[in-house]
Amino acid sequence: MTSTTELMQTHSRFRTVLRLAAVAAGIAMASACSRHADTPDKAPATVASRYAAMAQGRIDIEGGLLHLSIPGSGMLARVPVRDGETVTRGQLLAQLNEEPAQLAIKAAQAQLENAQAQLKLTQVEQAAAKVRAKRLAAAAASGADAGQNADNARTASEQLAAQVSAAQAGVDLARQKLAEAHYRLQQDSLHAPVDGELVHVAVQAGEAISAGSTAFVLLPDKPRIVRAELNESFVGAVHPGMRAEVLIDGGPDAATWPAHVVRIGQVYGPDTLDNDPQIRANSRAVSCILAFDTPQRLRIGQRVLVRFLPATAAKD
Repeated sequence: MTSTTELMQTHSRFRTVLRLAAVAAGIAMASACSRHADTPDKAPATVASRYAAMAQGRIDIEGGLLHLSIPGSGMLARVPVRDGETVTRGQLLAQLNEEPAQLAIKAAQAQLENAQAQLKLTQVEQAAAKVRAKRLAAAAASGADAGQNADNARTASEQLAAQVSAAQAGVDLARQKLAEAHYRLQQDSLHAPVDGELVHVAVQAGEAISAGSTAFVLLPDKPRIVRAELNESFVGAVHPGMRAEVLIDGGPDAATWPAHVVRIGQVYGPDTLDNDPQIRANSRAVSCILAFDTPQRLRIGQRVLVRFLPATAAKD
């Protein structure tokens, strides 16, 4: 079994390799005009022969942490959760003062009832006008009444029909306002979108907040992944499905966790995990996502080292 000292020496050699690779990358960029752009990079021979490549990485989850905010603005009445608490989907996290929203709902409800009463009254008047117009039309046809009265009754019935349509529109508008008032009440509360753990609670009851401000940071209950930065010198040596070993970066613990490559990014970016500013300035890396073979509960943000195993080593 590999000793802790040997592991640390291997990690030290690996960092040296990365620095040499960064310098080599800078030289290669300066002489790019004489190099074919599509020629894949090969892993330097200085990497230990038992590994196809090595990379620094960080423990993460798909999508990252969730930064939650309350849609509405106002005074917080309830914050029934605290830092580190495990929450379930749909659980209440925070509630604003409901009194303004409740008053708006009552006002909208009263407007709806008034509009419905007005519609009913207009419908009754229209029904009576239609009956009167029908009788006068029959009387005018038999010569018992003047035709002018029948025309007036018909016009009045048509006017009331238009008023019924307007009253119906008033009812529809009042219903919409009531629905809007209920929606605003819903915006005054925040519920957990998924199961997870509250990493940070940034608000408390009695505090005035504005819409959109981050109130909670939630760690979703999802499998941990490794988000590694694969140096451009090693990109050609790594592929999806490749086996790998993950271990704590710089730690004395020799424990390793088996993992496999899920996907490799298509975009080069700066190396953000190296502490050396010169390497960050000259090195380019590709994001490499790995999944653990068995679920792990490592802390999010933990720095790790990834050792990619060649096909022969993975079979042993």
